[in-house]
Amino acid sequence: MKKIAHLILALFLFNTVVFSQKKQNFQLVSPNGKIEINISLSDKITWTIVHEKDNILIASPMSMTLSEGEILGKNPRLLNAKKESIRTQFESPLYKKKSVENNYNQLILNFKSNYSIEYRAFDDGVAYRFSTKKKGAITVKSEEVVLNFDKDYNSLMPYVRDLRNPKDPYISSFEAHYENKKISEFVKDTLAFLPFLVDFKNSKKAVFLEANLQDYPGMFVTNTNSKSGFEARFPKYPLQEINGGFNNINRLITQRADYLVKTKGTRNFPWRIVVVSENDKDLANNDMVQKLSEPSKTKDISWIKPGKVAWDWWNDWNIYNINFKAGINTETYKYYIDFASKNKVEYIVLDEGWSQEDNIMEHNPNVDLKALISYGKDKNVGIILWSSWMALTKNTNGVFKNYSSMGIKGFKVDFLDRDDAKMVHSVYDIAQKAADNKLLLDFHGMYKPTGIQRTFPNILNFEGVKGLENNKWTPNDDVPTYDCSIPFIRMMAGPMDYTPGAMRNATKTEFKPSHSNPESQGTRCHQLALYTIFEAPLQMMADSPTAYIKEQESTDFIAKIPTTFDETVALDGSVGKFIVLVRKKANTWYLGAITNWDSREVTIDFSFLEKGKQFEADLFTDGINADKAAVDYKREKITIDSTTKMTFHLANGGGLSAIISPK
Repeated sequence: MKKIAHLILALFLFNTVVFSQKKQNFQLVSPNGKIEINISLSDKITWTIVHEKDNILIASPMSMTLSEGEILGKNPRLLNAKKESIRTQFESPLYKKKSVENNYNQLILNFKSNYSIEYRAFDDGVAYRFSTKKKGAITVKSEEVVLNFDKDYNSLMPYVRDLRNPKDPYISSFEAHYENKKISEFVKDTLAFLPFLVDFKNSKKAVFLEANLQDYPGMFVTNTNSKSGFEARFPKYPLQEINGGFNNINRLITQRADYLVKTKGTRNFPWRIVVVSENDKDLANNDMVQKLSEPSKTKDISWIKPGKVAWDWWNDWNIYNINFKAGINTETYKYYIDFASKNKVEYIVLDEGWSQEDNIMEHNPNVDLKALISYGKDKNVGIILWSSWMALTKNTNGVFKNYSSMGIKGFKVDFLDRDDAKMVHSVYDIAQKAADNKLLLDFHGMYKPTGIQRTFPNILNFEGVKGLENNKWTPNDDVPTYDCSIPFIRMMAGPMDYTPGAMRNATKTEFKPSHSNPESQGTRCHQLALYTIFEAPLQMMADSPTAYIKEQESTDFIAKIPTTFDETVALDGSVGKFIVLVRKKANTWYLGAITNWDSREVTIDFSFLEKGKQFEADLFTDGINADKAAVDYKREKITIDSTTKMTFHLANGGGLSAIISPK
């Protein structure tokens, strides 16, 4: 009898194991039927992505390892599967469009061990994330994210190359041009950060991102052993830090833990995203990160005022034709305020030097901050203060309460240079405390945005881009090509503190680095167009008031371009080559087009305009001699309507920009 019982028990256990490891397949299709996710459960969980019979990803595993060796995704035991279709939209008042359509099909797989994986299929891409429902806290040791491809495609990768701390590649300013290499040519023993792009056949491209990064480290990628894909790497949790880096105001990691984060046992983890496009231009008007992020935690956003900022640092406080010594002093900043007021620029920023770098409660004696706040208030110009992350986080609450009560409008927080879980948590903490004190934020020296700008709309901008400030020192960089790449890649993650607006413009052969009289690569019209093309609710005007006064026609034009919009339409473009884009605010359209170092003709179809009405376009185009004198431009006003089609010549590194108003 005992033998029979043991035999029955053995057969039961055998069948249970076989059943639990029996291969199970699930399919999720996008609303338009073009994208398929195929999920396979066996001894591990893999997914594939197919776009109209073209492989985007071949079988790629996913898992998450917790403390004590528990691996979510290994020998998964499925409890149930739930599918549903979501058709909704949400308002986005501080974005590139008033509202966002959010339509997708969803599959949630619930497993034993209290975890699940949620998959979403949109018409323009797919995403998945892990969720756990465990008691107490958990420790995440590692996460497996693998991206396998069926061919050796080209990729555009931003590599980590920060030599300030070569022993820790995760200390990074997240500023890098894209390197166009085959997947197999990924630079050995290095890392790249998100977003990045893979170029498939049939003009299809995919961009890889993450969203809803909370209490968790950011994702990097490296090459796989097979050379046919990428796999994720994550910075471990910091245990010990020291001051270092620029002016000793960075926090460098001297010891990391053997885990990523200790976190809540019941939570959602970040989204892993693959956006798929059949046409390059669609990448320049994508809402995926916004759709996969948490809604605003701030109910009243009426105090959040986007706008442009007169900036001091890039132009090295270089103003002249004045009767005082220019520099970091009260007289200079009153001059900046006068300039901003006259040109209807909403803010000025006081960059480094207005305070002690390690104690921003102690002011530079040459800067009378109270007087400047009062002066700015009288002239309807708000003041934003620069701070290093290290100095701010010594007493975030105290700093914010003090300066908010004085009348400061916001902070530009710099030198974060990490995205481990500790830093990510700090960013959320700063955002909440700033919102509590009704302060705007611009995160400079920052990892790429991952949707926190929707959750905390008082964050108006992020760096995480190799912007104009780099032009001061990098003559060998191909900036126009980069400018024509980031709208399709980096800008998909969110706003960019690129800081455009140079009034000294240079051709490829004439460009030279300069600290106090910096130039831009490309034409004047290229710079003007960036104010429409680059998303930045808090947008800098990088050049000096003196330079803008000398170029008042360009300054007047820039000042009229808003920084948030009601509608965006990407008209044309090719990654790394050119882009043509329009945005609408109220009844006025704003047009921008730029090219790389290749001159080209672009044909613009104005059918986006309201039918039956005439419009006047205030148009800036490259001058006939812009190939030799990049400052050369032509301004004209023309009448157009929705039937108009026009071809324009863009010079080398050139552009065009227009404000189109009802006539």
